[in-house]
Amino acid sequence: MTTTTRRKVGIAGAIVGAASAGVAAVTLAKRYAVGRIRLRPDAELAEPFGELKGRERVLTTSDGVSLHVEIDGPEDAPLTVVFCHGYCLNLESWHYQRRDLRESHRIVAWDLRSHGRSERAAAEDTTIDRLGDDLAELLERFVPGPCVLVGHSMGGMTIMALADRRPELFGDRIKGVALIGTSAGKLAEVTLGLPALVSKVVHKVAPGAVSMLGRRGALVDRTRHAGSDIAFLITRYVGFGDSKNVSPTLVDFAETMIRATPTEVIADFYPALMNHDKLSALHVLDPVPTAILVGDKDWLTPPDHSRAMAAALPKAQLTEVPDTSHLIQLERPGVVNDALRDLIKRVEL
Repeated sequence: MTTTTRRKVGIAGAIVGAASAGVAAVTLAKRYAVGRIRLRPDAELAEPFGELKGRERVLTTSDGVSLHVEIDGPEDAPLTVVFCHGYCLNLESWHYQRRDLRESHRIVAWDLRSHGRSERAAAEDTTIDRLGDDLAELLERFVPGPCVLVGHSMGGMTIMALADRRPELFGDRIKGVALIGTSAGKLAEVTLGLPALVSKVVHKVAPGAVSMLGRRGALVDRTRHAGSDIAFLITRYVGFGDSKNVSPTLVDFAETMIRATPTEVIADFYPALMNHDKLSALHVLDPVPTAILVGDKDWLTPPDHSRAMAAALPKAQLTEVPDTSHLIQLERPGVVNDALRDLIKRVEL
């Protein structure tokens, strides 16, 4: 080996060594940060997340997809509360609400198609309108009497799709609606807390990037599982408004649900979310009591979107919860549960 060659190899080795040291330093810093967070007092440490089990059922939809359903509470209750969860979550995200209401109300919670324990659907069948059809079939099969619909994020959009496609159900079968951390449209214009110019660039490149990640879903999923500490920090910061004081156990619970959602599913539903536009269907909800809740620090479905829905529904009760982000039903369960109990009281049976 010549002197020049040895010099090149030495330089290359130094670069690789420096890069490896840098990665190792970042990894150690990340683990140190997460470790310090986990050592803080944790009020939810003993909370039995994921352990609330209802009576399990399966709904096979008209297009052949099996959906996981759980029913809680007394079967003879006069009112059923139906919970529709959000994007990248599952029915467990309603933990506090199920725990609070299951003794006195009949509860139906379900995993949206391709989420949780429900069957994966083909990409072309992952639309908000199809979710609305799934909800209609769920009501027909498992909700024989009057009900209140509760939807968070994409679950709220599912209720709007049902209103658009089956307006006759509202007022007769559906006696009340809660829309939590959701939007009637224009999600492609959300800034995500970024400067306007940066946000435009992000939205321009995001569809292609998400599609590419979806095509490499299996590889990306392995990377996501390996990077759980980073995912913990992102979930803590984006999902919760009071990120410094939120329970580490609660963050872990939320992050586990998100990480369990395959990248391919995230990519399949992304265009549907960006194209969602149901503002014109909201008038269908006007005859029934409606509650709208949003965190004032929600970056994903910002308060302006809830205000727009409230403007279209003058009779609706709008609640903006301070120091709260997108996972409002987990971060502020007391506020959400009180709003749901108030909504149920306003329902006329």
